[in-house]
Amino acid sequence: MKVFCLFSDERVFRSRAPDIYSSIFKKIGIQAAYVPFKVMPDDISDAMNSIRALNIDGASITMPYKESVLPYIDVLSEGANIIQAVNTVTCNNNELKGYNTNAIGFMDTLEETGFDISNKTALVFGTGGAAKAIVFILNWLRADSVTIAGRNVDRLNMITKKFGGKAEHISSVCSQPVTADIIINATSISGPEESTELAQLISTMDTRNCELIIDLNYGREKNFWQDLAKSNKIKFIDGLTPLSHSARRNLMLWTRIDVDYKEFRKAADESI
Repeated sequence: MKVFCLFSDERVFRSRAPDIYSSIFKKIGIQAAYVPFKVMPDDISDAMNSIRALNIDGASITMPYKESVLPYIDVLSEGANIIQAVNTVTCNNNELKGYNTNAIGFMDTLEETGFDISNKTALVFGTGGAAKAIVFILNWLRADSVTIAGRNVDRLNMITKKFGGKAEHISSVCSQPVTADIIINATSISGPEESTELAQLISTMDTRNCELIIDLNYGREKNFWQDLAKSNKIKFIDGLTPLSHSARRNLMLWTRIDVDYKEFRKAADESI
């Protein structure tokens, strides 16, 4: 019996990942469980140590802990070390190794969509671990330019200094015509009830040149990113697609079993 888990705050119980992995485990015929754990910020050290103590085979790390788990991991993959954010952990011989499958999962999403980012312009909202993974992979795929929008000036400057791109305060970006070919929401906010201020800013954006909007979140009854796309006839992708791609990559790290992405997406759709 293998045991895997998910660490987050109270948002952990909104995640579709347990349903997705349970379906996949059943399909491939392995005895395994995937358990969501609500972890408070002060307890993240104990939570990471529990992976060893409880003989947990692997863990997913999501908002808001993708960066704060770094001190408690023994080894980082090359990508995770560059990005300095982890969303997947393996445990072998009591050694915790951290990976970032958010970046490659986003690359898989672009490939599936048929969107070639090379020589295109991108606008990324957010300054957390997810945003860093997106900015990294956009630059690695040779985007023509990447603008990062946020409120925390120090975080914005840190990301642009490390990965390149242009930093813009979120209010400035939203008050002028957007020239980006693709917009990515890497914040944790998508519903108007989560932030009326951001919802209002996004609703007034001029996105005349945009071809694709990707929201890394999912499961919102009302989604102002999706509304923006619909009102401007822009293709929209929610977070279930990158989640499914990342989940496939995670399973390969944990079990060395490769399951077709379509099975993950089917499981994700059925979990709604």
